Amino acid sequence: MIAEVLSDASSRMNKAVEVAKDDFATVRTGRANPQLFQKILVDYYGTPTPLGQLASLQNQEARTLVITPYDKSALRDIEQALRDTPNLGANPNNDGNIIRVTLPELTEERRKEYVKLVRGKAEDARVSVRNIRRKAKDDLDSLKGEVGDDEVARGEKELESVTKSHVDAIDEALKRKEAELLEV
Repeated sequence: MIAEVLSDASSRMNKAVEVAKDDFATVRTGRANPQLFQKILVDYYGTPTPLGQLASLQNQEARTLVITPYDKSALRDIEQALRDTPNLGANPNNDGNIIRVTLPELTEERRKEYVKLVRGKAEDARVSVRNIRRKAKDDLDSLKGEVGDDEVARGEKELESVTKSHVDAIDEALKRKEAELLEV
């Protein structure tokens, strides 16, 4: 019983760490990265659709990305979605077949804004991990009648160590992203 609760909590915490890393990837650094654009929602025939499902994304140069839509009729919608995306500062150019997106050079002020944004995303991930820990702790407390108090106490200690390792993984990913953002 206790092992099941800990296993479930650990797998859910792993997912929270992966989501945090994916969120970090959507914050741009000095280079154009196709992951920046994967989660941008395009209004495609009235349905918000992720850009990654509508087009192929390729790096052409360090700060230029080429977007080739699978359906040419979506060009204008994709271009509009790129312009409307906050925190991107992209300048899309449409030539009728493809869209070239040129990302401007990051200023020091803009880099610091991005660091704040990434720290906020990291804090959200930590809160998510703590919420998973709280639920698992409640589940362990509900088992006190079925198993001994010592077993539950051991399970809680193990839960704390699992939580700490996942929070440390988020912090490590945050450090790497901050270093990447502040690198000129």
